[in-house]
Amino acid sequence: MEPAEELKRGADRIASLILYSDLPWVDIAIEIEKLRERCSEIDPEHLDLFENLYESRFHRLWEQWREEGGARRYRRL
Repeated sequence: MEPAEELKRGADRIASLILYSDLPWVDIAIEIEKLRERCSEIDPEHLDLFENLYESRFHRLWEQWREEGGARRYRRL
């Protein structure tokens, strides 16, 4: 699997967890951290892109579809 496809699938998985599971934010944050670590292994030069693109997406989804302020409380592990 291509590295970009691997990251996209991981991001889609996290988005699905936010939208369709009842996991608390702390568990979602753990999954985000795992994907961030994988991104740093695959392409450390583009880790800032991961943080700007995917992390903001995850926080926006949480705030839109889950309890207000949940993502802010556990901003980073």
